[in-house]
Amino acid sequence: MEAARAGADAGGRDALARRFEAHRGRLTAVAYRMLGSRAEADDAVQEAWLKLGRTDPGTIANLGGWLTTVTGRICLDLLRSRTARREQPIDETFVPDPVIGSLAPADPEQEALRTDSVGVALLVVLENLEPDERLAFVLHDMFAVPFDDIAPVVERSPAATRQLASRARRRVRDATPSSDPDLGRQKQVLDAFMAAARGGDFDALLAVLHPDVTLRADAGTLVRGAAVSKALRGARAVAESALLFARYTAAAQQVVVNDSLGLISVVEGRLTSVMAVTVTDGRITGMYILADPERLGRLEVPGRTG
Repeated sequence: MEAARAGADAGGRDALARRFEAHRGRLTAVAYRMLGSRAEADDAVQEAWLKLGRTDPGTIANLGGWLTTVTGRICLDLLRSRTARREQPIDETFVPDPVIGSLAPADPEQEALRTDSVGVALLVVLENLEPDERLAFVLHDMFAVPFDDIAPVVERSPAATRQLASRARRRVRDATPSSDPDLGRQKQVLDAFMAAARGGDFDALLAVLHPDVTLRADAGTLVRGAAVSKALRGARAVAESALLFARYTAAAQQVVVNDSLGLISVVEGRLTSVMAVTVTDGRITGMYILADPERLGRLEVPGRTG
């Protein structure tokens, strides 16, 4: 009898684990948009699994909805804690953790994941929202979670939660640069940028950069605020920076960064930088460089071991 009961319990856990895995991709997407870090997103999803293990599944009418809101609540707590610990507001050099993908031809499932991805530029904007605004916007606008389900998480009425999302939506709309989604056109622009930087051609750099281009370069918390805490703006300033760091461009290779093309630099087997770009009307309008050694060490790079 005991053995039969243990076997039934194990079978129930296995079935529950399979049901959870069916939702993992969506939960990871929610957590990544909330936290801007794939590593933290994976931790949040794992915590959601642990919470599920402590809950009677018979009391859950909609497992997917339950897991989504639980994951959202975990992320909200992390964001609130992060905000409380932060001594200074995020400056203009901050770049969220990117997700690096291969340029190799993707199968339909991989291509669908890329199309459904979120750009680094949008993550920068989300990082500047208040935690409750971010949750309401991400869950409702990106994952179609009803306001009635979000309201208990942020401890507000559905109407007040709707206002949170509306406020966040305006901020996102006003601050997120438009971007050409076509990887082929992006590649033409990125090829031109790399050729100009490697060749030291200042005029060619100016031609491929939008006059109002913005460059964020995040080297980590040890230097953030100590030297440069402002983004570079304008084609001339960004072109001068590109020439200054041309040796890194010489070692760079093109990859997919989140939802678009970008560059990684690997020196002696070590990832030294990741750059995401936004391209509009044949010119680069935004450049987002992560060069923080600690955070780079946690990133996964396709085809790289060790």
